[in-house]
Amino acid sequence: MPTIRHFAPVLAVALLAACTGNSMPAAALDAQQDQPAGGLVPPTSANDFTASQLDNVLAGSWRSEKNRARDIYRHPKGTLQFFGVRPDLKVIEITPGGGWYTEILAPLLKDNGSYTAAVKKSGNEAGDGGLRAKFAADPEHYGKAQIVEYDPKAPSFGPAGQTDMVLTFRNVHNWVEDNSAPAMFKAFYTALRPGGVLGVVDHRAADGAKLEDIKESGYLPTAFVIKLATDAGFRLEAQSEVNANPKDTKDYPKGVWTLPPTLTLGEQDKARYLAIGESDRMTLRFVKPDAPAQTAAH
Repeated sequence: MPTIRHFAPVLAVALLAACTGNSMPAAALDAQQDQPAGGLVPPTSANDFTASQLDNVLAGSWRSEKNRARDIYRHPKGTLQFFGVRPDLKVIEITPGGGWYTEILAPLLKDNGSYTAAVKKSGNEAGDGGLRAKFAADPEHYGKAQIVEYDPKAPSFGPAGQTDMVLTFRNVHNWVEDNSAPAMFKAFYTALRPGGVLGVVDHRAADGAKLEDIKESGYLPTAFVIKLATDAGFRLEAQSEVNANPKDTKDYPKGVWTLPPTLTLGEQDKARYLAIGESDRMTLRFVKPDAPAQTAAH
């Protein structure tokens, strides 16, 4: 299998309309302009195959309408291209919840790569967010997808050094809150092969915000997340603004959950929060070095 480092990862996609053609409704285009996928360069010809496969998967009939409606906020094509996802990679997604990205990644990887959902160990199947039932109900698209359970106190995601890419979306703030984040990042490092990629998306705190002041808001300082990864041995390779949202003021009564899709306040100021859209998010790509850094001789 070719390795990630032999392919220059694409840092982007122009607009989400490129994912779905010119038939996007005007309302969706307006919403997209609220959260532009800016600061990126178009895919190169070397990545056309992956781009076309992503287009096909994003248009897949198996994706729920509810999930599909969030594409304008989550920018899946630009995000996955930034991380360097290809259909022939072995990918682990950490804590995929109900499977928003599972609906994209598992079908994309099923023929030439592999998809594993890592879920927190639970005494019953409800802990998997319904993924086992989803996989069983649609073997055509999820028949090769796997689930691995992990213990957050001592996380492990399978054999060491065998994974091409680890991805996690909007989860780091939970691990920070329960003090499991350092162990999780170390486990990601162990699971990845040398040259493997860790892709992280999470809610981005305002510049200058201190972790102790915002820890329960769902937002995190970017520098803090970078340090979690570099302390575990990773090297920051690139950052993207594909999931930026300048309308997000990050000062809400119920933290990030005030915004969609959660809308914790219900009908209170709902129109205002819908107009803001989903959170402003950091999008970070780390790499596990080919060899550990050498300690200088004394």
